[in-house]
Amino acid sequence: MHSPPTMSIRNIIDALRGETGFIYTAKARELSKKGFKVINFGVGQPDFPTPKHIVEEAKNALDKGFTGYTDVAGIPELRQAIADYLNERYNSDVKADEVIVTPGAKAALFLAFAAYVKPGDEVIIPDPSYYMYPEITKFLGGKPVYVPLKWMGGDKGFELDLNSIENSITSRTRAIVVNNPHNPTGAVFSQREMSKLLEIAMERNILVIVDEIYDNFVYDGDFKSFISFNNWRDYVVYANGFSKTFSMTGWRLGYLVVRKEVASKLTKLAVNIWTCATSFVQKAGVKALKNSWDSVREMIETFKRRRDVMVNELRKVSGVEVFKSKGTFYVYPNIEKVLKKMGIDVETFANRLLDEKHVVVLPGTLFSETELGKTFIRLSFALGEELIAEGIKRLREFVERL
Repeated sequence: MHSPPTMSIRNIIDALRGETGFIYTAKARELSKKGFKVINFGVGQPDFPTPKHIVEEAKNALDKGFTGYTDVAGIPELRQAIADYLNERYNSDVKADEVIVTPGAKAALFLAFAAYVKPGDEVIIPDPSYYMYPEITKFLGGKPVYVPLKWMGGDKGFELDLNSIENSITSRTRAIVVNNPHNPTGAVFSQREMSKLLEIAMERNILVIVDEIYDNFVYDGDFKSFISFNNWRDYVVYANGFSKTFSMTGWRLGYLVVRKEVASKLTKLAVNIWTCATSFVQKAGVKALKNSWDSVREMIETFKRRRDVMVNELRKVSGVEVFKSKGTFYVYPNIEKVLKKMGIDVETFANRLLDEKHVVVLPGTLFSETELGKTFIRLSFALGEELIAEGIKRLREFVERL
């Protein structure tokens, strides 16, 4: 008997990984319903509310009836505001007609991959990485080529392995993906690393797909945006968004920056998928870029203090080696010694910690296809300092007891 045609979806869709971190969040929610106080270090969004003036601007747009379709690439004033922000912040020369406004940075990244990755192409992805990069590559018929980051130890953290990246390039290599500041490790790759990576791309005529969604969450290090290089138009496709910087995760507002000739073509794909980003949210985006920087700086200072609390507390846990994140709102400690002493793998560690101490951490295997994922966990410090201290205390008790 034949299965119904609605069940005959493409195999590649069935094979895609989803946001597997939500599994832990769902489990934490069930524990909370049973009355347990769960501390969630898995969350990937700021705990600050969207600034009131941004919310008010969206309300004003709604009240004025700004609820119809907009230009596919976004309303002109938002495209100009994004260009102005990038030019002022990074001394770039972005033009408004090189900006495509999208419903979230993920949509911007999807446009970038869909525009350039063909079946059989290889895409070099530093590992660990955000799960979307390899999944979209596979969906488009490409092949992810994982190049592990270099783990330099607790104080030095992670670096790009530029030699391995260069040695991984073949005749099929189409692009290199760079997420900086880096999720999940919290690394901020240096100006030297970014310059060398672009040099490699230029020499080998390879595209660089750039995700700088955490560009305002930089606490230490010499962050160098790819949009600041003079020849970015020839080699860089740049994605960013409003979710993290302005605490607007649910608003779904992002953008892609590409040379004008490419932008005009990509709107044809965009209009066939989402028509345009939400109209009144775009109005709020203009307000965010023009009037929010005091609140953003306050949030970043708070996150820096939280990072310090988390790192200091983790360093009290025997067997845990922790790098002091330079950016994002994550730490990615190495717990190899703990796992060996306990005789368990990292997924078991995360599940038992949640079951027994009601603390959510994400196993590194959610972000990695190489050995690097098997001995690391990711913790978000997007929650208050008291909760951070309490959560790490529970983690320490869990480790010491076992």
